[in-house]
Amino acid sequence: MSVRSWPGFIDLQVNGFRGLDVNSDDVTADTLIALTRELWAEGVTTYLPTVITASEEKILHVLAMIAQARRTDPLIAHSIAGVHVEGPSISAEDGPRGAHDVAHLRDPSTVELDQWQRAAEGLIRIVTLAPERTGAIDYISHATSRGIRVSIGHCAPTPDQVDAAWNAGAVLSTHLGNGIHSTLPRHPNHLWTQLAADRLTAMFIADGHHLPADALTAMIRSKGVERSILVSDSAALAGSPPGSYRTPVGGRVTVSHGGRLSLDGTGLLAGSGSSLRACVEWAHPRLPFTEDDLVTMTSHNPARMLGIGRRSAPGGDRVDVRIEDGVHIDRVVVAGTVVRES
Repeated sequence: MSVRSWPGFIDLQVNGFRGLDVNSDDVTADTLIALTRELWAEGVTTYLPTVITASEEKILHVLAMIAQARRTDPLIAHSIAGVHVEGPSISAEDGPRGAHDVAHLRDPSTVELDQWQRAAEGLIRIVTLAPERTGAIDYISHATSRGIRVSIGHCAPTPDQVDAAWNAGAVLSTHLGNGIHSTLPRHPNHLWTQLAADRLTAMFIADGHHLPADALTAMIRSKGVERSILVSDSAALAGSPPGSYRTPVGGRVTVSHGGRLSLDGTGLLAGSGSSLRACVEWAHPRLPFTEDDLVTMTSHNPARMLGIGRRSAPGGDRVDVRIEDGVHIDRVVVAGTVVRES
């Protein structure tokens, strides 16, 4: 048995978990508070609630609820370090669009971005968009000038459009290897371009469904551990028993015995059924990277991307991780306060 004190996990992409949905029509501040506490039990001490493609009105409502949740408790505010808005300016093509609602896709608007930031009380940290959308390059420059990290994702750009995006200030790739067409030209294609771009840090979903181990290994080796971040992309159905469910995002979704979330009738993934802890549990025996590498990709790198420094200093965030037939969380400390102990 190996027990080690790790920095708290930092997850840059959380749509929901254990029935709690960031993007539900009836989301409240209490939803976010309950979600934060559920994530603490998984060793996630810092995260970005992820707001996906929806009407302007709904996005503004969800952002306001996130801001309200942070005002209730300093520990909740500490853990919700910002917001990731994934969409609505993504590709409308089947495949790259994923489970996002085509009815609410639209070109990027700096006016709308500024409205989001006001509703979120300055919490927007990451925006994912497709660089081929009309106006995307000017939008990237505008967002970057305001300290918002722009990520390339759910897209079908040309390599030149990827280059234009990072030249304008884009610094991330969202769940690289997913949210793209199932087949690409051998070369050139935008996947190679993103892997080769040293200015882009790549986020990867290590749940065993979004990427097989060999592909994920090759991609992390290409980017380097220092430019790789593991995320969960967990959905509200994460942790649910196998079955068919109706969800506000994507409609009917099937949860398999292996935890895969699939849009009925399409085979497309509908987010992840795993927490970041479960992703580490899958990755640890299957990827040729050390525990220190996993710590770097689940804590240090996302902290650096958020500009929050290393939160594991004395009085900060710590997680006691026990690796014994899986990855188990024995103790969680948030901002110096023990929030869970088994």
